Amino acid sequence: MLEDHDKNLFRPAEIEGNIRFPWGKRTFVMGIVNTSPDSFSGDGIHDNVQGAVDQALRFEEEGADIIDIGGESTRAFAGKPVYKPITEEEELRRVIPVLEKVISVVKVPVSIDTYKSGVAKRAIDTGVAMLNDIWGLQHDYQIASLAAEYELPIVLMHNQKGTEYADLISDVKEALSRTVAYALEMGISPENIILDPGLGFGKKPEHNLQLINRLGDLKELGYPLLVGPSRKSFIGLVLDVPIDQRIEGTSASIAVSIANGADIIRVHDVKAMVRVARMTDSITRESSP
Repeated sequence: MLEDHDKNLFRPAEIEGNIRFPWGKRTFVMGIVNTSPDSFSGDGIHDNVQGAVDQALRFEEEGADIIDIGGESTRAFAGKPVYKPITEEEELRRVIPVLEKVISVVKVPVSIDTYKSGVAKRAIDTGVAMLNDIWGLQHDYQIASLAAEYELPIVLMHNQKGTEYADLISDVKEALSRTVAYALEMGISPENIILDPGLGFGKKPEHNLQLINRLGDLKELGYPLLVGPSRKSFIGLVLDVPIDQRIEGTSASIAVSIANGADIIRVHDVKAMVRVARMTDSITRESSP
């Protein structure tokens, strides 16, 4: 595990002299830009490149610290995928034009949400500052080599096929520990590792609630945590509301996640969640307004 003084910096490569994110001082907000036509949240940009650019610029103005761009829907319901994977060629067609435009106009770091090394490499060539792998190096290990070679921060998410656990928290913690060990073995710097418990991925609704409530157990691994409950189906099931009415449930999930140790929140509703994060930070971290 990393000591506190070892894990306090996030250093995206080649972005104005290495932007530094001091972990523990406040919560950082990642805004989601979907270029898929079938995003679960209903906000997919699809082929509208200018629409994606406008959304990224709006997120930056609203306070996003990172823009996360993805081209493949990975939606799930009750922990089970309800999407059809796309080819690498199609994913590249969707994301590269958007990445090129967005990176040229925003000042905040841009992340690529992909589990394919071919897409990751092309995204790196366009200037992305961060990788976000929903399969935590399980699908394509070459992403680890890219993160190590280019010294990029990488989000490693817990994910699995199926929703069975002997003990949810222990199993997720152990799986993330193995992922970290492999990442380090592949040459990824410890300060560039960010962990994600994978809400909604290989999880039943009750699992997501337990993970939010017990994020502190995962903080014991010694790495920054990214949490992404935004608009997800477990919120809809708890509140019995459709996707466009989940902002209150998302807000509650975000606030509790921050109180329990989340360092980055990945969200669709940036303006509202920036306010939730600032308020929660003021209470739990005694951050100045």
